Formats: sequence, structure tokens, C-alpha cells
Amino acid sequence: MNNRSNMVKIAVVGGEGIGPEVTAQSRRVLNWFAAKRGVPMTMREAQYGIIPYLATGKVLPDDTVEAMGEADAILWGATGGPETKEVPAARKAGSLLGLRSKYDLYANLRPIVANPALSDSAPPKAHVLKGVDFVIIRELTSGIYFGEPRGIETLVDGQRRGFNTEQYTTSQIRRVARSAFELARTRRNKVCSVDKANVLETSVVWREEVIALHREEFSDVDLTHLYVDNAAMQIVREPAQFDVMVTGNIFGDILSDCAAMASGSLGMLPSASLGPVDKFGRRKALYEPVHGSAPDIAGKGIANPLGSILSVAMMLRLTLNRPEDADLLEKAVDVALAVGARTADIAEPGAKKLSTMEMGDAVLSALEKVAGRERERA
Repeated sequence: MNNRSNMVKIAVVGGEGIGPEVTAQSRRVLNWFAAKRGVPMTMREAQYGIIPYLATGKVLPDDTVEAMGEADAILWGATGGPETKEVPAARKAGSLLGLRSKYDLYANLRPIVANPALSDSAPPKAHVLKGVDFVIIRELTSGIYFGEPRGIETLVDGQRRGFNTEQYTTSQIRRVARSAFELARTRRNKVCSVDKANVLETSVVWREEVIALHREEFSDVDLTHLYVDNAAMQIVREPAQFDVMVTGNIFGDILSDCAAMASGSLGMLPSASLGPVDKFGRRKALYEPVHGSAPDIAGKGIANPLGSILSVAMMLRLTLNRPEDADLLEKAVDVALAVGARTADIAEPGAKKLSTMEMGDAVLSALEKVAGRERERA
């Protein structure tokens, strides 16, 4: 029996829209690993969004703040959905951007993997997707989303003006670039840094600091640079060329959604947001699918839970330090897709469309099969 003091604490926050639906399937997967593989973890459910707001006046109630504060990892669903006129200000006060800043979750990892089983449903052509397996690391707590000053003002001539500030410091750039170089050393040893240094001073500093860090500490890693507009084109034209891509907040936001099409659907894309390593070697982490709340399909039971389930695979690898279990889960997803498990967003014309729950069933069934094969080989 595991010592409870050694358990990894996980806060499960389904949130809004389709978030609770997909997170429920991830929770089933986590329960499977706890029961069948002895993964040492405790889970605590917590609420976020319109439901707790109507009960407490807070989108992020005190119980949820406590649960996330004590957690080693947060499994997040989605934010955004139906609102009363009072909610927008409350939502801003408890926003996901605010949580990223509070926990200093500066490195956002988004793996882009083209699954051969989905070649017919992915928008790019099959030959373009062959061998696609790269990671976008997006700087998550700085840049234009956090820079000051920002606001909306009325000019003396009556026109309205909106303004935001894009800014980066040496330390902000270097720590996320270091994450990229370190990850590349465990993969194919290539980093592509994306900026707009031909126009933006912020990007000039970005590129210079990445080059300096590379020269000082990571000269063994192959480093290239692309302007963001060219990077977007290359992701569509030849995504297999990339191994690790590192970029700023707004560029990473846009490029990762573009790259998601290589995986067949935004519903397939997981992510991990990592904070700094503390003196005990631990780092706060938030795991979430990239797809958002999708309020148009919320409550219909048709959302794709694989982005959330694959986020659990990232949690197994990065927080729970269980790479074999992470591999097992990823193999199970591959097996489920290979035998034709499809939700509506990844279904080929005429294919049977599974519900969210049925896709969860398919992954759990595949887990049993893959685990059984491993036991036989052992």
C-alpha cells in the first residue's frame, strides 16, 4: 500500500462547457492507473465557472483555490461559457491567465503528433503528415498578454484607442529557451526559435538572448530561427521538419492551434504548463486539452476527450515520473484509433461516431489490451 504522504496530489477542475465531460473520462483513466498500476496519487475534485459563481459569487471559489494551491498537478478542463452580465468581471479576476501568473507556469508544452489512423480526417494531405512529431513550447506568463500598460481610452478627437504592450526580459526569454534546449536533448536535438525580429524590438532581444544561451550552454543542440509568418507556412507545408519549437506567448497561441490540424482535430491536442523547479525538485504543473469550452456542443456528450486523456499521459510523464505508464496510455490511444474509435470531430464520412463516454470506454478497453500484452512479454 502506498504511503499517503508520498502521494502526488492532483486537483481535478472540469470547469465549463465541455470541460467537465472530457475531464470525467480523464478521471476514469487516472483511476485505472491508480487501481491497476499502483500509481501513487490522490485526487480532489473542485469547481470553476458559472456554477460556483451562482452559488458563491466567485468563479474560482475558496475550496478550489485551496485544492489547486496544495496540488502538485492540476487537471484542467476548460473555461468560457454562458454568462450573466455580472460574470465577465468575476471571470477576469479568476481567469486562467491569472492562474498561470499566480503559479508562474511559464513553459507551455504542446506536442503535435500526426496519428496515421487519422490521415483521412486530418486537413493536410497524408504525405505531409508522415513522421510529424514535434513539440511547441510557448512562453506563457509574459509577452503581450501580460505587458503593461494596456487598456482602452478615448482620444481628444473622440476616437477610441486600444493598446497593449509586448515586452520580454532576458530572464523570461532564457528560462523558456532553456526548457526547449533541455527537451530537445531528449528528442532529436533540434530547436527552432520563432520570432518577428525583422519588425519587433522585443523579437530582436528574444533572438539575441536565445543565441547567447545556445552559445553558452547548448552548443551541441542544432538551433535555427524562423519569422512567425514563415513558421506558420512551414507548419502547413512541411511540419515533419520540426522537433522542438520555442516562441513567445501570442505566437505560440496562434501557431499551436494551426499545428493542431496535423493531429486531425483541436480536440486531439494536449498540453502541459510548467512552473519553476523548487528546492525540493518539484514544479507546479497544469494539464489541459487545448480545445477550449466549445459551448455549442456542451452537454451533448459528443466532445472528443482524447486531448484531455493525452494530457494525463503528459502528467504521468512529467509530474508523476512514470514514463512507462505514459507510453502505455499513448499506445492505448493509438490502439483505440487504429480499430476505428472516432468522435464526431475526427470521424471520416460514414464512420460510426462515438460519444464522449464511449471514447473513454474505448481507451480503457485498449489499456487493458496493451497492458495484457506487456504482461505476456514479461
